[in-house]
Amino acid sequence: MNLSNMIANIILDMLNDSGQTDIQRNELAERLGCVPSQINYVISSRFTPEHGYIVESRRGGGGYIRITRAQNDSSSILMHVVNNIGNEIDDRTCRAHIHNLTYQNILHAQAAKFILAAVSENSLKQVEPEKKDIVRASIFKQMILAASI
Repeated sequence: MNLSNMIANIILDMLNDSGQTDIQRNELAERLGCVPSQINYVISSRFTPEHGYIVESRRGGGGYIRITRAQNDSSSILMHVVNNIGNEIDDRTCRAHIHNLTYQNILHAQAAKFILAAVSENSLKQVEPEKKDIVRASIFKQMILAASI
């Protein structure tokens, strides 16, 4: 198992009980024999809002990184996703949101397929490149709200 997977698994184990954990980055890095930036990399790539997590950090001597699993009720998760999107979203991030919502059983597989088709690069090929992410965000928000009714 590579180091990134090991770090992610340790963090997931820490989250299992309460859905929230505080991590002392330096202590975890020392325990695993890696540099603290490796911990940052794993957190920033695997524990994102798109994957259903909220990350907060407090700097300083007693600083920590707090990771919280987003609430499991579907309406809260959907509103978190909609608020997190903002005015634009790229194709990769949009796909990650759809995958996560499907994985959490908030979107049915069939609805996810329709949404993926609607927000795809192919569907937006006639849209000016600088406006694609804005149009994609608008379509995505409307479709996930409609799919959740």
